[in-house]
Amino acid sequence: MSEHSTTAGSPQVTVAGATPGEFRTMMSGFPTGVCVVTSVDAAGAPWGMTCSSVCSVALAPPTLLVCLRAGSPTLAAALDRGAFTVNLLHEGAQDSAELFASGNPHRFDLLPWEQDADASGPHLVRDAHTVADCVVSLTQTIGDHVIVFGEAHRIVRHRQRPPLLYGLRQFRAWSST
Repeated sequence: MSEHSTTAGSPQVTVAGATPGEFRTMMSGFPTGVCVVTSVDAAGAPWGMTCSSVCSVALAPPTLLVCLRAGSPTLAAALDRGAFTVNLLHEGAQDSAELFASGNPHRFDLLPWEQDADASGPHLVRDAHTVADCVVSLTQTIGDHVIVFGEAHRIVRHRQRPPLLYGLRQFRAWSST
């Protein structure tokens, strides 16, 4: 709970501290799109994780950000390579979102993906409606996550399907009704 007071005309805020559970519950009420962030490590092994913390930052240059858990192998691969791919999932890709959130070490053996010479990381060709290949331009550590800014050098549209959404701890398809 916050207490507000005023000193010499300017408001002062004293914060007692929200709990992680309270914060998670609050943010679950803010639906967002779902993506899988991918990269490859120095040995060429693919890494990826489900992410809903994605945001556009600028149009010129085209820049987005993703928030990745500190210590994750996907983050390590993206930082070592200096590049990552954002796979925006379509409404039929809930299974892939759950797979990449599971930590299953064989996830790339369980679904189709491609990576050509211009790709920053694996493209989930069956499950992504659009993919952005990015070069890391800046990072900032906040708590237990790292904000990774990426300048998109290539955007590929794989199919026209509505996006997969996540909110209230549930996956949903985009609906016009």
